[in-house]
Amino acid sequence: MQPVLDKYVDFLRVERGVSHYTIRNYLTDIMEFLGYLKEQKIVSLDEVEHAMVRQYLAWLMEKGTVRGSIARKLSALRSFYGYLLREKIINSSPVATTGTPKLDKRLPELLSITEVAKVLEAPGDSTPQGIRDRALLELLYASGLRVSEITGLNVADVNMETREIRVLGKGSKERITLMGQPAVKALEAYMKLARIQLLGDRKNDALFLNKDGARVAVRRVQHILDKYALKSGLGKKIHPHLFRHSFATHLLDGGADLRVVQELLGHAQLSTTQVYTHVTQARARQVYLAAHPRSQQHKDGETDNG
Repeated sequence: MQPVLDKYVDFLRVERGVSHYTIRNYLTDIMEFLGYLKEQKIVSLDEVEHAMVRQYLAWLMEKGTVRGSIARKLSALRSFYGYLLREKIINSSPVATTGTPKLDKRLPELLSITEVAKVLEAPGDSTPQGIRDRALLELLYASGLRVSEITGLNVADVNMETREIRVLGKGSKERITLMGQPAVKALEAYMKLARIQLLGDRKNDALFLNKDGARVAVRRVQHILDKYALKSGLGKKIHPHLFRHSFATHLLDGGADLRVVQELLGHAQLSTTQVYTHVTQARARQVYLAAHPRSQQHKDGETDNG
């Protein structure tokens, strides 16, 4: 099986242009499925039938796996079996007709404008790392970039004059996104001295560097957010995607066109971006119920006069 998996990884990376992180997740899900087959005494992929896949999904649900994760695992299996069919390693796919579990509709979490400001103001300017962190957080919110996209940026990808950023997104698709003046100012402060200090006598084209002059890792960004969420007194766990959700929602709240937001986020489908319109509608409802003097009704049937 290992040679097949190795060739599958090459297929994903070279022909499909799939990111390292997606490949890693696919392999994790596939290996879990193969482990389940081993427990069921299934030694060949040709032996797997549709009923066995359904049993596997039921086993996941019994373990308490959430529907979103089950859907992701099934997607990984569909991709894998599609490859096996293409290479004629198997004759039919047992997952081709397996329906995806219906997902619970959950609105994405986000930070308020005030909460974003608290986090952005948290880094100090007395150390190269603090100046770097301020620039990284400003850019994260200003651009709506995925964390893998922002850590993958090189110096040449950022144009300070036009405030444009060239991004290599999912599927190796290139797009241009934008940033505001606060992000430009923070980046200029970082580039002027802090990045030079972090780089030392080494050579590295990466925009954001760690203390050793190497590219900042994705996992390091989470540590940075944990640090400043605590320092700002936010009182809750935050992650990089919260900035992306907040970026999109705040743009729509400000009147931005949905297709412009889609382009900036790098979404292939408009339906992916449309979830943020539901967020803004939900927020509008909350504001209305809290603020309008005749939005509520007392138990005795009388309206609240404020």
